[in-house]
Amino acid sequence: MDGLKLLEKIEPYKTKIPRGDRSNSILEPLLTYQWFLDVKKMSKVAIKAVKNGETQFVPKNWENTYFAWMNDIQDWCISRQIWWGHRIPAWLDDEGNIFVAENIKKVREKYNLDPKKKINQEEDVLDTWFSSALWTFSTLGWPSKDNLLKKYHPTDVLVTGFDIIFFWVARMIMMTTHFISEVPFKKIFIHGLVNDSEGQKMSKSKGNIIDPLDIIDGISTKALIKKRTEGLLQPKMKEKIEKQTIKEFPEGIQSHGTDALRLTYCSLASGSRDVNFDMKRVEGYRNFCNKLWNAARFIKLQLADNDGPGGKESKDSPDLWIKEKLNETSQKVNSYFEEFRFDLVTLTIYDFIWNEFCDWYIEICKIRLSSKAYGVKEKRAILQSLISTLEKSLRLAHPIMPFITEELWQQFKSEHKNKSLSIMISEYPADKTKRASKEYKDIEWVKEIISGIRNIRGEMRIKPSVKISALLQQGDNNDKRRSKDFEYLISELSGLGSLEWHNQKEELPASAINFHKKLKVLIPLEGLIKAEEEKNRIEKNILKLTRESESISKQLKNKKFINNAPKELVSNQKKRFQEISQELNLQDIQIQEIQKLL
Repeated sequence: MDGLKLLEKIEPYKTKIPRGDRSNSILEPLLTYQWFLDVKKMSKVAIKAVKNGETQFVPKNWENTYFAWMNDIQDWCISRQIWWGHRIPAWLDDEGNIFVAENIKKVREKYNLDPKKKINQEEDVLDTWFSSALWTFSTLGWPSKDNLLKKYHPTDVLVTGFDIIFFWVARMIMMTTHFISEVPFKKIFIHGLVNDSEGQKMSKSKGNIIDPLDIIDGISTKALIKKRTEGLLQPKMKEKIEKQTIKEFPEGIQSHGTDALRLTYCSLASGSRDVNFDMKRVEGYRNFCNKLWNAARFIKLQLADNDGPGGKESKDSPDLWIKEKLNETSQKVNSYFEEFRFDLVTLTIYDFIWNEFCDWYIEICKIRLSSKAYGVKEKRAILQSLISTLEKSLRLAHPIMPFITEELWQQFKSEHKNKSLSIMISEYPADKTKRASKEYKDIEWVKEIISGIRNIRGEMRIKPSVKISALLQQGDNNDKRRSKDFEYLISELSGLGSLEWHNQKEELPASAINFHKKLKVLIPLEGLIKAEEEKNRIEKNILKLTRESESISKQLKNKKFINNAPKELVSNQKKRFQEISQELNLQDIQIQEIQKLL
């Protein structure tokens, strides 16, 4: 170049030398002969299998990733220069001629080779993904037409991550449709990839990996630091990882158990591309496991105190209500399982067990079981309903928390009398009947009234130990019947000293007010609150709500927002605007009532 006067200048240039992750050896590019597979024909069949619905992606949008790979597919390099794997079934002679067959005996027969002719098998092995692509049928006796292959192939569902849609999923479909002329699976459920709590990919070099076993069994800070810093490829990162670990887990990681971890992962399976893992969520589900365990323990104690359950379940309104509530929950859960919405399955079961079963039904049962108004026979019937609800709830929750549900189910086996050897092989709850019985509506009404009174207590900081009075006004005949039938429950669960209907002719005392359709629930406030402080609190709340209302109103008047924002968001904002309007009206009424005390 210098002689041709094409060289402008010479200067030293530093390049980054590539090194192996594990060995730290220098990596040098080297052209070598490799084995390639032409997959264009196979890819067309695999594309067709997804397009015609033989195999479906869940969520459906991952089909786009699949088609993007398959429509632009290249020849597949299937050879690898490593020690482990399936050796390529090819043999070479000294002249470099290639012979391909299942084994050396078949090579000699196929090519009619002289028995004395020296041939050597190719030393390269097949790409791991090639071997994995054969998995669905090679594990079931193929190529022989085994009964296992007929019985279990194709399988129903493949669960995998989006990062290997091409490497594994697409190649399994290609191989299976090529060799046995059917798809390997009917549905492909694609889940997100788990990142740390800040959305960073978990990796050893970053020191942010959490071993699931450490969440299950627990680990000290010292042991966790050792685990995260051993064998680092970049030793200089050790100090940074130590500081980060001490900051994140100053007390180490407590034992949370397998079920709490499983519940956490199920709750995160919403179809999102990335999943941010948060230890606080695991703690929440550990508390949920404890809640279920304590509920079962309460029932055990009640069985001991009441000579066991009765043969028949109670027909009281709370018992019929919880039965209907559980059937409603099982319908939702089955529907969400069909849609692969494991997050909604978890949320629905959590809500039923924690809120409906523990916080409402068990609390209602406590009142009745301790009441002298109920005889022995009635209490044993209530216990039978409790056990029946617990047993069905355990079966419903079993797929997402298998260990604690199996343990509790076995503990109550003599009481619930389910003849299955294990909860795992018991019939899964799948009630399809739709009801809205009188008893169901009655208890939902009771819950609303109690919740309204509790909200007033909480907002106005009235201690739970203080007995308060409640007045009812403007209700219909149903409200009057219910208030009479369930006065004992409302009073006990709201901390009421009295519950009365207000005489319209008498002047109303200054009261906090809650509305339930036409019914007004009033809590007389004299002697319960500091009026000036409460007035200031409500005025601040009114200001906050007014600002939020103005912001949403401005948003809803914006045509660009209405036309371009997701319909669900627009609908939620409209709903929130109406809620704020109702809250502001109620707050104005509360101010007027408090003014009477000043």
